[in-house]
Parts: sequence; C-alpha cells; structure tokens
Amino acid sequence: MVKLFMSQSTRDVRFDDLCIVCNHFFGVSRQSESSHRIYKTPWQGDPRINIQTHKGKAKAYQVEQVLLAIKRLEVDHDFKK
Repeated sequence: MVKLFMSQSTRDVRFDDLCIVCNHFFGVSRQSESSHRIYKTPWQGDPRINIQTHKGKAKAYQVEQVLLAIKRLEVDHDFKK
C-alpha cells in the first residue's frame, strides 16, 4: 500500500488512502470527525502533518508534505517500511 501510494501522482491521491498512510507512519490523528486530520511528528519545529479532503481527494501540496515527512522520518529514525 505504501509503495503504491508513493508511486502515485500527488494530484491523484484519495484522502482516505492518505489517511491510511499517515496513520501507519504517524499514528492516529488528533482530529478525525471533520475534513481535517492532524498528525504529530517526532521532531522539533512544526510537529504537525495537517491534511484535508477536497471532493474525496487529498490536496497535492499536502501529499507532497506527507512524502517529505515520511522521508525525513526514515532518515532521522531509521524507520522500516
């Protein structure tokens, strides 16, 4: 699932799929009853991943932010896929 997600275009990602990936890497979101989901990251600075749905799709710039956060997580914490 994660490899499939990472190979997709950032403009063609379903919001529900992005939530599954974020849950896997960052744990359960703090907010889940609205169009926004907020995930905590383990590093200092802006420790949040904030995603939202738009007509069932994830916003492309937020998908890119998630991908960058996953890469950072893998480098900083030697996270295994």
